[in-house]
Amino acid sequence: MSGLALKKAMIWVESGSSNERMDVMFNPSEYSLDSSNKFSWQAVPGLSQPIAQFVNGEATSLSMELFFDTYEKGTDVRKQTMKIASLLEVDKDLHAPPLCRFVWGSLQFKGVLEKVTQRYTMFLDSGLPVRATLQVTFRAVQSLVEQFKQIPRQSADRTKQRTIKQGEQLWQIAAEEYEDPALWREIATANGIENPSQLEAGMVLKIPRLYG
Repeated sequence: MSGLALKKAMIWVESGSSNERMDVMFNPSEYSLDSSNKFSWQAVPGLSQPIAQFVNGEATSLSMELFFDTYEKGTDVRKQTMKIASLLEVDKDLHAPPLCRFVWGSLQFKGVLEKVTQRYTMFLDSGLPVRATLQVTFRAVQSLVEQFKQIPRQSADRTKQRTIKQGEQLWQIAAEEYEDPALWREIATANGIENPSQLEAGMVLKIPRLYG
């Protein structure tokens, strides 16, 4: 381990009126990444449970505790902690909090500071705070271009035909072709179908492309 240099955690402010680096006094002992997806649930007559339809992904959050101690120097620890908390403030050029990046070794997390809880735990006789723990949460931010580059496109890329089987429904076909049963209306519109419950086996459907 002696040959490995200690990597210090830091926060880079990447947008707004300032482009500065904020060094974390002590590296965090741990951090957590929280990710989730949002679904809507659609009831389909005749089925025992609803169909799950993906709506969107929620932005990943990064949470950790940061420790600050200025007891030996006898200085106000708030000079350190308020630098972090200031990332919640609206930047005069952006009209929004600045975009920043938390960097620690291989961890590169780009986003905005969403929440800070400041807890002061040691004071000098004068009441000056010299030790603090900050619970911080960053929320990931990506542009539209960055997000579209990461989305796998699985929907039909060209118009094709499909023959309806006995008992087959449009929502089932949409689920197979587009991976989304709610898109059955796209097929109905392309084929001039007004009543999707009156499908006949052997009918040939056009399966339209969804994009472009």
